[in-house]
Order: sequence, then C-alpha cells, then structure tokens
Amino acid sequence: MMQISSRFTVAIHILAALEISNDVCTSEVIAGSIQNNPVVVRRIIGMLKKAELVDVNSGGGGAYLLKPVEDITLFDVYKAVDVVEDEKLFQIHENTNQECIIGANIQDVLMLMLPKAQSAMEEVLKSYTMADIVAGILEKKLN
Repeated sequence: MMQISSRFTVAIHILAALEISNDVCTSEVIAGSIQNNPVVVRRIIGMLKKAELVDVNSGGGGAYLLKPVEDITLFDVYKAVDVVEDEKLFQIHENTNQECIIGANIQDVLMLMLPKAQSAMEEVLKSYTMADIVAGILEKKLN
C-alpha cells in the first residue's frame, strides 16, 4: 500500500509542539516527543523554514512559528514538506499489456479520475488549520 510520507504528520507534530510548548523547542526536545532522531526533526524544520512557516533562533536556540496557527492550513504543511508532486499522489503502474483491453485503457481512465481524488483530498486539508490540531490536542489533554 502506498502512503503519504510520514514527514507530513511529523511536520504537524513539530508545529503543534512549537505552539503548545512554553519552553524553548529545540530539535532534541521535539525529537523526544516524536521519538525520532533530532536530525530528522531539523531536516523537516528546514523545510518548514523554507516555506516560511517557522524560523530558527541562531545558535541552537530552537524554532518558532512565523504565523499564527489559525493561518497555517494542513495543506500549507503538506506542500511545505514535499509530500507529493501536483497530481502525482497516485502512481499508476506502467508497461501494461497493450494487447489487452484493460491494459491498453486503464491508465487513461485512471488519469481522468485520480487527479480529482487528489484535488478533493487537498481541499479537505485546506479546510483545517494547525489551530484545529492544537485545539484537539489540548482538548484530549483536558479530558
């Protein structure tokens, strides 16, 4: 089964940590929460920085958000971490048998439908913000 890279959910985790944490959020602290290597966290923070969602204090002082969480959609995060190219979420198998009615036509048929499915998913990501994620985390914490 093909899956969207975990960079997406790790990036969401990082942004949530930056919003919720009262302390300096270094890659080591965030890596402890994610249970991953700080190098992976720094790489993803670099992608978020390039997308102008976060910035980093010089001298290893941790990262911070550049925008309010209400202004960061999950689609922004999805695009920031290069999860998938435009209209490339679904990889269609190649080299099908052109002598077979299915093999000769399935790729063209799928190319009509699958980009629409990706677009629909991306519209859902645009409808949620990091504020929704943070609120959900804090609500679970309170219950």
